[in-house]
Amino acid sequence: MQIVFSNAYNYYLYAGAADMRKGFDSLCGMVQEHFKTTALNGDVFIFINRHRNRIKLLHWQGDGFAIYQKRLERGTYEIPKKSSASNAILLTHQQLQFILEGLVLSSIRKRKRYEHSIVDKS
Repeated sequence: MQIVFSNAYNYYLYAGAADMRKGFDSLCGMVQEHFKTTALNGDVFIFINRHRNRIKLLHWQGDGFAIYQKRLERGTYEIPKKSSASNAILLTHQQLQFILEGLVLSSIRKRKRYEHSIVDKS
């Protein structure tokens, strides 16, 4: 089964090692402590363990929390390099999909495309 991610959400990866025994409440506490925000805002918060073979995604869905969890039998998840002192790494939905699929982020290049910006005429 493959989960489809949307660009309608922000995806934040915790740059440290997370304890995979943590459940809903403990992960919400980590969001408050390390991301300095509330898990109730609809963003997706991503946690990877020290061995980088387990991942958890925490997401508020309006009426409750959902956790997606995966354990790799072989291999590891890539953690992108962080650009600041913050514990949060902002990912695109595509980067998250690449991480889950085991693709090396540094080897992925996006080809140049025309982008038309919409000008507000009001």
